Amino acid sequence: MHQATTTPTPEPATSDSGPAGLARRGFLTLAVAGAAASAFSVTIGTLAASPARADGTAAGAAFAPRKRELRAMWISSVVNIDWPSKTGLSAADQQAEFLRWLDVAAQFNLNAVFVQVRPTADAFWPSPLEPWSQYLTGVQGQDPGYDPLAFIVDEAHRRNLELHAWYNPYRVSMQADPTKLVPEHPARVHPEWIWPYGGKLYFDPGLPEVQEHIQQAIMHSVEHYDLDGVHFDDYFYPYAVAGQTIPDAATYAAHGAGFADIADWRRENVNTFVRSISERIKATKPWVKFGISPFGIWRNAATDPAGSATSGSQSYDMQFADTRKWVVEGWLDYINPQIYWQFGLAVADYAALVPWWADVAEASGTHLYIGEALYKVTSGVFTDPAELSNHLDFDRQVDADRAPVHGNVYFSANHVPADPQGAMTLLRDRHYPTPAIVPAMPWLPETDVRTPVLAVVHRVDDGARVVWLDAIRPDRRATSFAVYRVEGRVASIDVEDAANLVATVRAADAVRQEWVDAAAAPGTAYTYVVTALDRVWNETAPSRPGWVRAG
Repeated sequence: MHQATTTPTPEPATSDSGPAGLARRGFLTLAVAGAAASAFSVTIGTLAASPARADGTAAGAAFAPRKRELRAMWISSVVNIDWPSKTGLSAADQQAEFLRWLDVAAQFNLNAVFVQVRPTADAFWPSPLEPWSQYLTGVQGQDPGYDPLAFIVDEAHRRNLELHAWYNPYRVSMQADPTKLVPEHPARVHPEWIWPYGGKLYFDPGLPEVQEHIQQAIMHSVEHYDLDGVHFDDYFYPYAVAGQTIPDAATYAAHGAGFADIADWRRENVNTFVRSISERIKATKPWVKFGISPFGIWRNAATDPAGSATSGSQSYDMQFADTRKWVVEGWLDYINPQIYWQFGLAVADYAALVPWWADVAEASGTHLYIGEALYKVTSGVFTDPAELSNHLDFDRQVDADRAPVHGNVYFSANHVPADPQGAMTLLRDRHYPTPAIVPAMPWLPETDVRTPVLAVVHRVDDGARVVWLDAIRPDRRATSFAVYRVEGRVASIDVEDAANLVATVRAADAVRQEWVDAAAAPGTAYTYVVTALDRVWNETAPSRPGWVRAG
């Protein structure tokens, strides 16, 4: 997570293909066209900003809340930034800590968590290819006594949160001595695969056998766990270190045929990796989302006419990450640029970068989530407690003017409950006062779920119990449900009004489903409807309404 620095020496611009860039996404859309043509009634829900309500959603709110947006936080494991908070915790303590993070997500009405499960060529699951992570027990290769990845997937889904597993592809170790790795580590078994740089160890991205190993390591988790997404951050080739040169000249000599410039060859190594892992994910589980959170600047307009009105470091040139190409080519389901800067910062203005990325994403229909630097409120770089909330106001205006911003992700989890200067409370009250449904991606395979049958609503000691039936064969049952409520007895509810959405509920493995509305006031009558959601958040029409009298 880096901020803009001095502009490095520019590399030649690259060109992106046009219509061919939609090939993978177009193929996936066609592959599931049969399901899309079913009789099942779907409401995707608008992503455009609604007009401001007459009375305001909350003090200072410029836009009404959105029913459809991704709201997430990064939970970092490397050097125990967020979870586990330190090494050596018991399995029970690690699990309790993670559940507290999910409580935080619920407290702030988030609907997804991005959890780092492969920080340094290691694993938070029993991988046959890489050792247990040292950030679990303090000892690399030591079994933590449970399966952390299975646990976090199950618990996130229990709360109907998306779980995106976050991997660092090339980083091997936060220190540079290979002998400190366990003997069975692939970097010890294949010392020719790695090189030191900047006090750390890295896999060499130019070696085909390295690319294959990393992909197999990631795919093992995709194949064996019920992940919602595969997520990479901004680390590809390492950030430049003054006075050091990436030691890959021999690899370039052996594998760089056809590339007159080593920078172009490095970029193609990363492009090949991104494209091929995307293809493997979709061939294995086409519903699993693939997204990347790169450094916020692709290239500056002064370097490349296609670039942004910025003057900071460029991921194209520094990490050899052609992030714009990945979006235009349709290799990603979402792009999550780290726009970690404030309004008015000359080198990298938030107001310049968000519209630039929105235009890039629109070219292929890729979803756009903005990475937000909550930690900069803590550090004092963002002096205005409303900076992040104002970012979301701006994102809504971008929605109104061009392609939508589909959501925001906050770095990192520790800063969310810390609520520096009340920034997250302000953001929640202005923008997240109600739950939200993750935006549907129409190119992902949908399930022909059925509109639920609302059976009964009745008063109970702790609120109102809503009971409905998902009476359909098991392979077509809903993954979750959305519950809508308005005061009084009415004939219908506007399910596109975010203010009416009171909960999303993970489906039980049964026909009968229920949820207790603990916020139902005893002296108030309410009307409820329920919709069904498949695993990629396509939504049915609402059930018939059910009513509960004032208690």
